[in-house]
Amino acid sequence: MIFVTLGTQDKQFNRLIKAIDKEIVAGTIKEEVIVQSGYSTYESKNMIIKKMIPLAEFNEYVKKCNLLITHAGVGSIMTGLLNNKKVIAVARKRAFHEHNNDHQLQIAEEFDKMGYIKHVQNLDNLGSAIKDIKKFKPKKYKSNNNDFVKVVSDFIDNN
Repeated sequence: MIFVTLGTQDKQFNRLIKAIDKEIVAGTIKEEVIVQSGYSTYESKNMIIKKMIPLAEFNEYVKKCNLLITHAGVGSIMTGLLNNKKVIAVARKRAFHEHNNDHQLQIAEEFDKMGYIKHVQNLDNLGSAIKDIKKFKPKKYKSNNNDFVKVVSDFIDNN
């Protein structure tokens, strides 16, 4: 199963759902697709589209999916990484009225550069990214929370 999460940004991201639908029709995607669409309005008979999903159900979809396709929100990417999922991220873009700015491009580029995810910038390349993801070996995410807490604790203790 492929789980697609578009976050809860108050703008549509129909462009990504439409591209996924195109890959289903083309036969690139053969498995079930479940979409958390938020404010997107695109409809399809080829996938299950739910506006909002309760957290417990959302977490179950993440656990069960073979691939997480997501907008390039840090929370969504981290959810995939923390669940050891292969992640394809597509940034919402200001030019398409999907966000107020293009910060998601920077987020996706950095996670991709570090080897954690695959960033698809041009949706014409989504099909090849889906095919290639099977061979992709993402870098294992290791939290540095303990190091961060130690730095803060040492600072507090010394000041």
